[in-house]
Parts: sequence; C-alpha cells; structure tokens
Amino acid sequence: MTTTLSLPAMVSREKLSDLLHQMWLIRFFDEKVDQFFAKGLIHGTTHLCVGQEASAAGACAVLREEDKITSTHRGHGHCIAKGADVNRMMAELFGRVTGYCKGKGGSMHIADVDKGNLGANGIVGGGIPIAVGSALTSKMKQLGYVTLSFFGDGASNEGSFHESLNMASIWKLPAVFICENNQYGMSGPVKEMVNIENIADRAGSYGIPGVIVDGNDIFAVMNAVAEAVERARRGDGPTLIEAKTYRWKGHSKSDAKKYRTREEEMDWRTNRDPIERMKQVLFKENILTEEQANEIERQAKEAIEQAVKFAEESPMPSLDTLEEDVYA
Repeated sequence: MTTTLSLPAMVSREKLSDLLHQMWLIRFFDEKVDQFFAKGLIHGTTHLCVGQEASAAGACAVLREEDKITSTHRGHGHCIAKGADVNRMMAELFGRVTGYCKGKGGSMHIADVDKGNLGANGIVGGGIPIAVGSALTSKMKQLGYVTLSFFGDGASNEGSFHESLNMASIWKLPAVFICENNQYGMSGPVKEMVNIENIADRAGSYGIPGVIVDGNDIFAVMNAVAEAVERARRGDGPTLIEAKTYRWKGHSKSDAKKYRTREEEMDWRTNRDPIERMKQVLFKENILTEEQANEIERQAKEAIEQAVKFAEESPMPSLDTLEEDVYA
C-alpha cells in the first residue's frame, strides 16, 4: 500500500489550504445532510461519504479543468472536489428549483458538465462505462482530457467494471479507475464478497497497473492519481487504483450498522481521520498554524450554513413543470 503522509512535490501553500477547506466542506455538507434526513426535512435517500474525504479531494486535486469524472451513489464528495456549487447541491437535496436538477434528481443525480462532472449515479458501477465513453471521445477527437471514474468495492463485482476495464485496456484509453474500498458493500464485508486480498490485483487480468493506496492519506492519493493521470494523458492507457478507506456513517440513512463493531468505528475515527492526518502534516511542515487551520474549518462550516439558508429560501418546483426535463 502506498502511504506517505508527506507533501507531494510542487504543491503550493495556497493549494494545500484550499484542499483542507475542501475536505471540511465535504464533511460538513454530509453531516448537515445527515441531520436533515434524521429530522425528516429531506426526502428520498442519501449515501454519505464522511470519513472518505481524502480520496475525492486528493484525486481531483491533480486534474486539469477540462478533465472529467464520473461519480457514484455516494458522490457528494466527488462533486464538491470537482468544483460543484454547494448551494445548488443543497438546494437539490431540498427539492428546490435552484438545485442542479431543479429539485427533481436528489442526492444521486448531481451533475455539472461545465465543471467536468458527468454525474453521480444511482446504479452500482453505472458510471464506469460512461467514463470509458468519455475517454474514448477524448482519444478519438484528440481532446487531451483524462476521465476519472470513482466507484465502490461492491462495483468491482459488476459486469460493467470488467467490460469497461477490458475495453479501456485494449484501446489504451485515457481513463483512471478509482475504487474507493470503504470495507463494506452495503452490510457485506469486502473479505466475504471478494476472494482476493486486494481489488487492485484485478488490474493484472487486463494488463494495466494496479495500485493500492491509503485512501485516508490525501498526499498518497494525490501522488498515485497524478502518476496514473500522466500515464493516461501520454497515451499509455488506464490504471486501476484501490483507495482503502472507511465510511463513518451507514450505507444509507436507514442503516443501523449492526454488522460492524463500535470498536472498529472508533479506531478509524480516532486514528485514521483523513482531515486530522492532513492537518498534522501541514503543522509539521509549517504550512499552517493551528489558528489558521481553525479559521479554514470555520469558513467551511459557514459556507455549508449559507448553503442551507440558500436552499431553504429557494422555491419549490411548481406542478406545471412536472413533465419538464424528463425523458420519454
């Protein structure tokens, strides 16, 4: 497993501060959403990525503006990391017209093509072939962009995963496949669902590199994804990266997490918190003081409170728009 907890080369102080702010945004956004679902103020369902902030922020940090991503049902972090407007995201979850889907899509359907986010996806593994199509477009039209596809450990057992990796491999497409292994597919532990130690080992079946990285170490994620993106951009084909991480919350809002121990949860929260680990490196390298880090945290929390206010003050869709923006 690649784990560094040391700064990547040539990353500015401003960029590192922005990344810490971004990770706090992701965490505060999902914690706030969790609160509103518990109170019945947001409807539908949602899948939270609290504890997985480093994989989203680290991976997207090394992309160019024109690069693309595809996301998952647990996609809020990916959206924020690729530059989504948290006001519009929150409004979407509240079902308001100012949301990304005008309040009709909810948590699992946020997309922002202008930012290169080709969409979250409620279908397990559904974003992987979309990423292959995007990468094929880039290659055929010589557009020069790379597409990252995020998916969970459960998706690595889907046919779409194997078909997509095979096609991307034989055509040497500019794609990077990032498996966020958070240890559980719904209530099933990975070790009971996959009969190999590492999901990244499956890359060998398709003749591409398979990289295992500490998904709670933002710097390790940045280094691994930067190398994979560069490989893809120069025409050498895709890479499969397995980021080993952990979701602090349940699979979805109705999950009581009875399949895992409180001791396990506490270990990941206490000893492997990706935000706390990043902060300690920034303190050690004299990039930030504790006071500066606290201010970054405060600003992120304020931004999410403002997003809630924006959502609550936005209008609901009217009934006469019921048949708009849908496919027949």
